[in-house]
Amino acid sequence: MSITGAEAYEAMRTHHRLLSEQLSTRAAAVSEAVAAGRPHEAAVADVIAYLAEEVLPHAAAEEATIYPAAAALDDLAGAVGEMAAEHKTLSAAADALARLADGAAAAGQARQVAEVFAAHAARENEVLLPALLAAGDVDLAALLAQMHHRAEEGMKETSSGDASAHDPQAAVLRLLLDAAAALARAGQAEHACRLAASAWAALRGDRPDLAARVTAALHGLARRVSAGPAQDGPSARASEPTPASGEAAGEPDLDVRDLAPAQRHEAIFAAYKDLAPGQGFVLVNDHDPKPLRYQFEAEHAGQFTWASLEAGPAVWRVRIGRPAAATPASQPEQGDSGEPDLDVRRLAHGQRHDVIFTTYRALKPGGGFVLVNDHDPLPLRYQFEAQYPGEFTWDYLEAGPKAWRVRIGRPSA
Repeated sequence: MSITGAEAYEAMRTHHRLLSEQLSTRAAAVSEAVAAGRPHEAAVADVIAYLAEEVLPHAAAEEATIYPAAAALDDLAGAVGEMAAEHKTLSAAADALARLADGAAAAGQARQVAEVFAAHAARENEVLLPALLAAGDVDLAALLAQMHHRAEEGMKETSSGDASAHDPQAAVLRLLLDAAAALARAGQAEHACRLAASAWAALRGDRPDLAARVTAALHGLARRVSAGPAQDGPSARASEPTPASGEAAGEPDLDVRDLAPAQRHEAIFAAYKDLAPGQGFVLVNDHDPKPLRYQFEAEHAGQFTWASLEAGPAVWRVRIGRPAAATPASQPEQGDSGEPDLDVRRLAHGQRHDVIFTTYRALKPGGGFVLVNDHDPLPLRYQFEAQYPGEFTWDYLEAGPKAWRVRIGRPSA
């Protein structure tokens, strides 16, 4: 059913109001978190993700459709140029927000972003749209349809704001993040997080700008996971951290709380890269580093250990390590305590998990065994998380392609 120009005009004004309200709500959440002394990074990620997924694609569609039509009208070319420049300002403000570590500064920047967009939308409503509606040779309904089509196709400008440029990788990423969000809404948030983390790993070398967008989206997706990635060690008080399996004495803390959000993950991965086999460090953060865990799984599957030492509400401490060199499957590993291998490759698949859980339940505190399997036992990991959250350790010793070896343990009391 076709609509009139007046109906298209009202639809555009309504969409501007909704975008402005949603952005203002997210900016207010940053201020509320800072005022309450809570971690503010997740709220900042929400602002950035909304800009990347809703506001900036809308701006790109406007520049390709209604802006050229308005620029052709008398006395509007200058105003259109100024509005296009405001789109660049919004994009730059989002980048600046991602780099702010101080909570008060982040709250102020988020408010400024919301205010800039509100003023920008009001100017479009009061200047651009009435002129287009009044022009006899402009089909506002057709322009609205074209704008919606452009937004749905995920066509975005480059970071310079050149409206003639099309970024295929950004368009594909938008579709992928849309798919991940749909999965999360459908109750498959874990799958959505792993999908997003895989995209991040593929992009982070060549397209760090897009990888940063994925990191922001991943924070939102991770909040939908009811039971996050497994924690390889029990929680403990900051003053008495419980050592993770294999943790060496004197390992350093990596406190990223004073770094800007955009710098934290890169600093953590750089520290991991410098680890020798068997070494680790303790990450100190002001929020649950669940999104980081998905990124480690995407880029370093089977090559890291992750042990939760403290889990909020103000501070999170996680021991991240690089496992010692894997022992060939033909030479079963025996630890200092004589821990046995449990090789389930000869068992029927329907019997394996029962045998593994029976072996785990027989462990004494501090004991463990090495599971040997012919595939990544990730489904088993989720079952352990559901049945024994915080009561087991899980360290990859070897990760395929023919054999997987995982040390499963029961932490000391």
